[in-house]
Amino acid sequence: MSLEPKFSSIAAAALIVLGTTLPAVAQDDTLTISVTFGPTPEVPDPRAGYNGWMSNQTGVTETLMGIDYELNLYPRLAESIQQTAPTIWRVTLRDGLVFHDGSAVTAQAVIDAIGPISDENDPAFNKRIAGVLDLAGMSADGDRAVIFETNSPNAAFQWSLSDPGVAILGAPSEAFPINATGPYIFRGAVPEQSYRVEANADYRLGEPGFDAVRVVASPDPATASLAFEAGDVDMVINYPETDFERIQDTGAQGFTAPTARLYFYSMNTASGPLANPLIRQAVSLAVDRDGIVDAVLSGVGGVPAGTIYPAGKSWAADIPSTYDPVRAEELLAEAGAVKQGGVWTLDGAPIEIEILTYSSRAALPPTAEITQAFLQQIGITATVRVGEYGASNEAMLAGEGDMFLQAWVMLPQGDPGSVLGFLLSSDGGSNAGRYANPALDALLVEGQTTFAQAERERIYDEVQQIIATDVPLLPVFHVSQAVVARAGLTGYRVHPTETYWVTHETRFVE
Repeated sequence: MSLEPKFSSIAAAALIVLGTTLPAVAQDDTLTISVTFGPTPEVPDPRAGYNGWMSNQTGVTETLMGIDYELNLYPRLAESIQQTAPTIWRVTLRDGLVFHDGSAVTAQAVIDAIGPISDENDPAFNKRIAGVLDLAGMSADGDRAVIFETNSPNAAFQWSLSDPGVAILGAPSEAFPINATGPYIFRGAVPEQSYRVEANADYRLGEPGFDAVRVVASPDPATASLAFEAGDVDMVINYPETDFERIQDTGAQGFTAPTARLYFYSMNTASGPLANPLIRQAVSLAVDRDGIVDAVLSGVGGVPAGTIYPAGKSWAADIPSTYDPVRAEELLAEAGAVKQGGVWTLDGAPIEIEILTYSSRAALPPTAEITQAFLQQIGITATVRVGEYGASNEAMLAGEGDMFLQAWVMLPQGDPGSVLGFLLSSDGGSNAGRYANPALDALLVEGQTTFAQAERERIYDEVQQIIATDVPLLPVFHVSQAVVARAGLTGYRVHPTETYWVTHETRFVE
């Protein structure tokens, strides 16, 4: 039986036309959340792929460490973490932890949960997380202490323990197929449709605010908004920005805050016009980030980005977003380009830039199209090609595109090292622009192997200055996740990593 919500689009449309106050149809003992994606298997192992995000978001799984709303690291299931040698970390568990089936969370249980992540023959194998952890081995020191050994000094290791995929799980059973520690217990999933959890009445921090939480997938934001206005769902994650202000006038509660998800361009630094850093700088100055945020996100869905981390949060260097089309044209001239008939040419041919992107996030295609218009305003010929992510990435790697618009959470574990390495190191697995800079490579290694926080901040500030100057990556905006809910929802805030939704404190109040 499908758990997908049923609603009348005609009735919902009538509500929009008439501006009727939202009905309070849903029950206070169940929270129904609409999101744009659903689970893949019937029992999504939190360690595999990105399954851990939903189990973490719904309060099923917990990690040894956590990330707070200011992007700071804190002990979660761990009581403490201590580095005892360059490659040795000692994690002490909180006393009295139990899994959903009542069994104790021991050091050996933690080892048994994390070990399969690095085992290529295990269904829980996760290449991405295994690379971030870089584990050489684990051992138990009594029931409450786990000794982790990494292959090399890794300052990001303690942050990696906050990744939702590093979920601490007990032995599964028919009653508890995802046997975790959180305030809610996994009770079933319908692939691509829904995910259902029930309250863990014995949760150590207090009784959860709902008897059950149900997540339903609605890839079309317009359909989700109709379901919300019809009263069939209580909450919509990633509500359409263009309707965000109006829906609050009907009595809905709105939440919005900048996240660490960055919309950015990978720049083709190996071939074509953007192989010239002066032209990359010119392109950056020609793009009005404020204009894009206002046009694409109605001014509430994002914050213009001067650098890769959200302003005012951890790791962000003080680099403003700058729009200066006059200076952009000066840089084009410095690069040897000539403007003829309103069009910039280089070596006698028009400068032509092909922008690649994909359509699975609604804001990507219009952002690319507005970027195209800004470039054309200063005389650069630009085209936009929208395809699937994989095809766009492969085309960029093959040198068949010049700018690749993507959307990544830049601090999924709260630490800058891993994502920057993927995107910008010479051998990075996601270096679509084929950028190679030995000085940046050296800084990224230094950032991973330096443990003093102040020194790491200096290193990553320098990395961000290189990015701003050399423009291998062009930040556009940090998306502000727009969320609406029935009035009276407490215990919820938009989290900058997008990995936390429901805690034991989340509930409706009068």
